[in-house]
Amino acid sequence: MIDDALVIDAVVHGYNSPPETWKHPIAGLVADSLYDGYHRVFSPRKDPRWTLDRHRFERVDADLLGHTLFEESRTDFAVYHDIPLYGLYENGASPLWVGSELRKRYPDRVALFGGIWPGHPDPLGEVDRLVEQEQVVGLKFYPYDIYDGRGAAVRMDDPETVYPILEHAQRRGIRNIAVHKAIAMVGCPVQPFHPRDLENTFLAFPELNFQIIHGGFAFLEDTAMQLSYYRNCSVVLEGASAYLVNSPLRFAEILSAFLRAGAADRIIWGTGCTGVHPQPFLEAFWDFQLPQSMIDGYGLPPLTTSLKKKILGGNIARLLGLDTAKIPAGATQLSQPWTGTVAPA
Repeated sequence: MIDDALVIDAVVHGYNSPPETWKHPIAGLVADSLYDGYHRVFSPRKDPRWTLDRHRFERVDADLLGHTLFEESRTDFAVYHDIPLYGLYENGASPLWVGSELRKRYPDRVALFGGIWPGHPDPLGEVDRLVEQEQVVGLKFYPYDIYDGRGAAVRMDDPETVYPILEHAQRRGIRNIAVHKAIAMVGCPVQPFHPRDLENTFLAFPELNFQIIHGGFAFLEDTAMQLSYYRNCSVVLEGASAYLVNSPLRFAEILSAFLRAGAADRIIWGTGCTGVHPQPFLEAFWDFQLPQSMIDGYGLPPLTTSLKKKILGGNIARLLGLDTAKIPAGATQLSQPWTGTVAPA
C-alpha cells in the first residue's frame, strides 16, 4: 500500500527474451527499442537505481520480478500478462511460465492473463488449456506478429477468427479481455495498433470487459471517445504512467482526457514492470495533481485521494472480482531498488 491505498499493478511482464529466443530480425529491433527507447528513456533521469543493465533486462525471471514488485515497491497485487508474440520469440516476449512461477511464490498476490493468438492450430483448445491448467483470469491479444517472415495482423472485430475465441472464453467463465494497442512495434505497421477495430467487438460482447492496454499513449482522442461510448471498455495506464516522472504534463493530458470521457471508474493503474521499475511512478502518481489550468479550462474536479484509490486498485479489483480483504499487506520497509539483482554489464 501507499499510505492506506491498495495498489494493484494491472500489467506486469517478465521480459525473458534474450537473443537465443529470437525467431526473426525484427525481434532484435523490438528488444532494442524496448530497452533503449522505453526503459532507459522513461526511467528517472540521472538516477541509476531505477535502470537495469541490458543483460538482466532481457532475462527477467520470477526472482527479479517478485522482488521488484513486492520488496522494492508498494505494490500489493499484480496481474501478469503474457505477450503473445509467438512468431517473433520462442514462448513469446513475456512468457507465461515466468508469471506461473511468480504466482506459485505469491499465490495470494498474483493473477494471470494468458496470451492467445488466433492463428494457433487449435485456439479454442488453447483457451481450455489456459483456463484449466494455467487458471488464467483473462486473455491477452496482440495486434501484430511476424510468422515465417510474414507480417500478420489481428483485427478484434474479425467474426471468423476472433469472435469464436471470445465466445468460447465467455463460456469458460472468462470475463476480462486485454488488447495491446497504441504502442506500435518498431519495424512494423502502425495501423494495427489503432483501437478502431475494437468498437464492433464492444457491441458484440457486452458482457465482456475489454481493457485497452497502453490506451492514450497514442490515439488519445479516439480512445477517450470509446471510453465515453462503451461501458464495457476500460483503459490501463501502462505506457501512459511512464510519463509521470520525466514528462508529467503529458500524463496530465492523457488522464484529463479519460476523466472528461466520464471513465473515472474504468481507469486502471499499470506500469508494465519490468519495462520500468514501479516505485518511482507510483510515488509520482500518489503526489500528482492536475495543473490548475486544466482544472479551470476543462472544468475538471481536483484529483482526489478517493479517485486515486479507485485508479490504483479499486477499479481493477471490481472488474476482476478480487476479494481485497484477502490480499496480503505489502512490504513495511522497502528494499533498495534492484540492488543485488543486476547482473554485471
